[in-house]
Amino acid sequence: MANAILLVTFAERSRVEGREPWEAAIDGARSRLRPILMTSVAMLAGMVPMALGLGEGGEQSAPLGRAVIGGLLGATCATLIILPAILATLQSRHARISASLDPDDPHSRYFESEPRLGSVSDRGDGRAEHHAHAAE
Repeated sequence: MANAILLVTFAERSRVEGREPWEAAIDGARSRLRPILMTSVAMLAGMVPMALGLGEGGEQSAPLGRAVIGGLLGATCATLIILPAILATLQSRHARISASLDPDDPHSRYFESEPRLGSVSDRGDGRAEHHAHAAE
């Protein structure tokens, strides 16, 4: 799950920078390929002894080890192949607008070029301005 989240995050960052959805999805998969494969191979290597049923009581835990290996192989393939295809398809339907809701973020659709009254950056801790407005 973490691999998929990181892949989507990297792909979305590429898309916001101006790449086409298919390019962004491939770029996200390419940038996360090595860490995803390293994590998967390490987990597979750790599960092989369990899947082979080595050791005392190994025949009872071997089916679980095989199931974990199969699930991990399926999840790795889905993350690297299926997820970028779905992501590119869904992204192609949306505009390249930032998802930020922060009015101070210049990439947000809610960006306000004029400074807002009473913003934290303008007033410090806010007490002086509050008292000035109260005195009026």
